[in-house]
Amino acid sequence: MTLQKINSRNIILVLIIVLAAAFRLVSAKFPYVLSNFNPVGAIALFGGAYFTDKWKAYLVPLLTLFVSDLFLNHFYNSQWELFDNSSIMVYVFFVLMVFIGSMIKKANVLNVGIVSVAGVLLHWLLTDLPLGNLYPHTWAGYMQSLNAAILFERNMLLGDIVFCAILFGGFELAKTRFTFLRSRSELAA
Repeated sequence: MTLQKINSRNIILVLIIVLAAAFRLVSAKFPYVLSNFNPVGAIALFGGAYFTDKWKAYLVPLLTLFVSDLFLNHFYNSQWELFDNSSIMVYVFFVLMVFIGSMIKKANVLNVGIVSVAGVLLHWLLTDLPLGNLYPHTWAGYMQSLNAAILFERNMLLGDIVFCAILFGGFELAKTRFTFLRSRSELAA
């Protein structure tokens, strides 16, 4: 595979991720209808699955998440805020999501569906740890936090399903038409 083909493939992957992340800004206009229905989980899985250089698999989705978080924080708080209290756990979770995405060797409905559900379960269990001041730092507080998050996690699962179908399905379809989108191993097979 030539350097031009590799660069073209990576440029397309970055553009797909940035376009998907733009939906976060659209969904911010409808926070009660689309709360947590967004592409961030799908973006992390997609980046992990398709970037052949693993540092790009982590950098592109996390940088995209960070930049879109800046705009969302500005939208909600009218100020440019780099991090809030929950940012560390959210970013740890997305690092895990990229890792889970990198485990996908063959993108099909079953594999992508399994990692989507696993990702949402991890998100629910990790990001709802009672680390802030909203819930007591006890087992009961953790259970309250998990219970309160069910609606958000349901929306995240729906978002992951929809956006994984769009991202993975669209890219797999595009690879059948445009060979420069295929990885080295796919071209060798």
